[in-house]
Amino acid sequence: MIIVTVPGISESALARLIEHVEAAGLRTHVSRGEHRTIVGCIGDEGLLSDHGLTQLEGVERVLPVLKPYKLASREFSVQSTAIRLGDAADTVIGGRDLVVIAGPCSVEGREMMHETAHAVQRSGARLLRAGAFKPRSSPYAFQGMGEEGLKILAEVRAETGMPIVTEVMDTRQVELVASYADVLQIGARNMQNFPLLTEVGRTQRPVLLKRGLSATITELLMAAEYIMAQGNGDVILCERGIRTYETATRNTLDVAAIPVLKRETHLPVMVDPSHAGGRAHLVAPLAMAAVAAGADGLIVEVHPHPATAKSDGEQSLEPSAFASMMQQVRSVALAVGREPSWEVELASV
Repeated sequence: MIIVTVPGISESALARLIEHVEAAGLRTHVSRGEHRTIVGCIGDEGLLSDHGLTQLEGVERVLPVLKPYKLASREFSVQSTAIRLGDAADTVIGGRDLVVIAGPCSVEGREMMHETAHAVQRSGARLLRAGAFKPRSSPYAFQGMGEEGLKILAEVRAETGMPIVTEVMDTRQVELVASYADVLQIGARNMQNFPLLTEVGRTQRPVLLKRGLSATITELLMAAEYIMAQGNGDVILCERGIRTYETATRNTLDVAAIPVLKRETHLPVMVDPSHAGGRAHLVAPLAMAAVAAGADGLIVEVHPHPATAKSDGEQSLEPSAFASMMQQVRSVALAVGREPSWEVELASV
């Protein structure tokens, strides 16, 4: 349930209200808005049934939360969640800016990572993505460079200032990956790996949570709830296409999921057009559709030489194609009221 307080509730009255709820055995989550403060109650709500909440000072009304996800529900937060990243915390995911994360599918070497990072940064990307550990359908395919890949990513971050997004696949990797990465990515195959979700929730690192191949929106939000239940509210949801009967694309981008999620949750929503389309020529159109539908950002695969990429080369953009996409995306973003912070001069790329 949520407790809606009266406008301008005093700090002492709010403290007594929180103490009252927690004394009954529930946890509280406080969300402060410009005019009102909401207190979310997490636990067995039956413990509060006889406590006369509406009689307490500062309580305006008590409302049930009918959704199975509580912390992720928009009802639990007065304002949309904005996640700040970078040394100066000047990159905000979930604000007015449209944030683009870009880079190769996997770390393949020092030189290519430096080349890619500088290229995508020139075109407006704010964060760098690349996998040091890679989940592959075949056990014989390239599995990533492991910790050596993480070290390369840290070198590139030191040089460019770009925060790093990289995937963690196993509970045994969480501590290691978190010591290098700025954002921990949970891939589609691990969306319902509940021990892993619990573990990344304990790190207090922002988490980019990708929707599972056949997951419903409710299942995605329940996965986010596992992370948030550990006290980590910095969760970024990522729609990356779902598996359908269609074979013309790698997956089917669920564009409708974007406005549904924006209505259901206060968490920021990003879109991965690379995995959705599976082919480079589809990335820009899908990216523009995602922005038009309300996405807070994009995560795009970019490789300096896609033909020789060790993974996902077919869906990776060359730097020049990425620059062109960023120019197109910027136009759409401005048209729908976003404030993209980059400008692209194609001749200089």
